[in-house]
Amino acid sequence: MRAVGIILAGGNNHRMKELSNKRAIAAMPIAGSYRSIDFALSNMTNSGVQKVAVLTQYNARSLNEHLSSSKWWNFGRKQGGMFVFTPTITKENSFWYQGTADAIYQNLDFLKRCHEPYVIIASGDGVYKLDYNKVLEYHIQKKADITVVCKELPSTEDVTRFGVLKMNEDCRIEEFEEKPMVSNSNIVSTGIYVIRRRQLIELVERCAQEDRYDFVKDILIRYKNLKRIYGYKMQDYWSNIAAVDSYYRTNMDFLKPEVRNYFFHQYPDIYSKVDDLPPAKYNPGSEVRNSLVSAGCIINGTVENSILFKKVFVGENCVIKNSIILNDVYLGDNTHIENCIVESRDTIRANSYHVGEDDIKIVIEKNERYVL
Repeated sequence: MRAVGIILAGGNNHRMKELSNKRAIAAMPIAGSYRSIDFALSNMTNSGVQKVAVLTQYNARSLNEHLSSSKWWNFGRKQGGMFVFTPTITKENSFWYQGTADAIYQNLDFLKRCHEPYVIIASGDGVYKLDYNKVLEYHIQKKADITVVCKELPSTEDVTRFGVLKMNEDCRIEEFEEKPMVSNSNIVSTGIYVIRRRQLIELVERCAQEDRYDFVKDILIRYKNLKRIYGYKMQDYWSNIAAVDSYYRTNMDFLKPEVRNYFFHQYPDIYSKVDDLPPAKYNPGSEVRNSLVSAGCIINGTVENSILFKKVFVGENCVIKNSIILNDVYLGDNTHIENCIVESRDTIRANSYHVGEDDIKIVIEKNERYVL
């Protein structure tokens, strides 16, 4: 693969509400056993990208722990590998990353030391499979300066939290608007870009000289009439999880057989850090219907249309419906959870009742289970 990878995983989003209080969005649990960043990393290694930089910043502790060993994504190699970069105080700079372009600029030495002619930039909050080789071939065929991977969303989808674009018949991008109030297009940027390495260095350095910090606003939108910027349409499943309703819907999509088959049973695979846990245990009297139950769970109650992440304990006579229970949650006896997301490492007291009426309810019990 003639490209080096950059994964932007340092962002925060108020649309995630309390879910991003203690973790980066790229570290959000997905589909029982994965983290959001696993999809971008797996796509990199499956496409033959041998050198990947992950740029982290906001609430990076759990994300850095997850990335502590690169072997899970086959980046444990003598040449290349995975590099995790956090903001660093230097003689010239003492700022955190002030935007996506600034994050790349502060790690520009990494790009300058590389020899690959192209760079693949991806965000850490997308759930998808993509062969980046096909995007690179398209990029070269079109003689593009920048290629933006885009996706056409259903007309019912809210596109105002994405970058919305319009292309001509040759797929050249003519209009690009970031998070518009109103949009008459439903083609959105997926946050995946291909660009020549030397050109990226030149554009990012120019942004820094002009005190510009954002890759989309200060490079894509600013240069859309000066550079040859093309769109590559993705046809398969793609979802961005950077909002509570989208995060909930993306996880629930894995209850659909076709989505599970696409991600779990079709080549190429999605990889993640593996925990040594026993298989889920279903005690007498438990009942589970149309749900994903991860390793380490113990079920004593009823679980329906839900996703249980690792090490969840469900007490006697519990009822869980249409909910997501994150890692290491203890649900006391006679608890009723419906249309909720329960934060990880929570202890829900016995006889609790939590139901999301009009929207998805985030359940956070502020109690201390782990005492020093």
